[in-house]
Amino acid sequence: MRHHTTSALTLTALAALALTACSPGSSGTSPTATSAPRGGSDAVGATPLSSAALSKRLLTERDLGKGYVPMPERTQHNDDVTVIGCPALDKLGGDAATGQSLDFPNKAKVAFTYSGSSNSEVSEELYSNTARKLSDGVGRIFDAMASCPKYQVISGSTAVDMTSETATAPDLGDERWSHLLTYAAGGQRTVVKQTAVRAGNIVVIVSGSPALVDAHLDKALNKARAQG
Repeated sequence: MRHHTTSALTLTALAALALTACSPGSSGTSPTATSAPRGGSDAVGATPLSSAALSKRLLTERDLGKGYVPMPERTQHNDDVTVIGCPALDKLGGDAATGQSLDFPNKAKVAFTYSGSSNSEVSEELYSNTARKLSDGVGRIFDAMASCPKYQVISGSTAVDMTSETATAPDLGDERWSHLLTYAAGGQRTVVKQTAVRAGNIVVIVSGSPALVDAHLDKALNKARAQG
């Protein structure tokens, strides 16, 4: 999972807001609070959910409220990615952006924009695997990002200056991680909040405008955990 994950999570975050590209991941103690050690028990069933099952648990416009419009799925880019100034991220796979999501086979994602505001975008990703694999994989990414408050990512011909800041994660699920990412490129600056919550064998990641992430994380987790 390591090689694909570094470029993947940042690519997803940028896709959620600015529709551009970047990085994630390492080992160590997570700076955000977790309510259980990594590799806890699977509270949401022992068998990982299929991608089809996960897709039914994604948020919809109806869940978000009036004014939200689904964004079309982005074309996958495979540009080489180089991380400068953060060995932990580069070690985890900054050499190639081979995808736009974490390297777990069972996954589903969706993105929305709020009509009338170009800066009001939010995306949700769902992953399912064993609790230990989810915990280790997501934990490595957020730990590595926390270890490098400033770095640069080169994706194809695009250079992006990155700033990563650990944020307080809400007391949800079995484990949780959160950070604020600032992307600066071409004279533009975008702030993305990314919060991940593991509940048993499901991980929910909500990325986008900080206010929208805070507003919709709880309902995303509740729907993801719904049985049936």
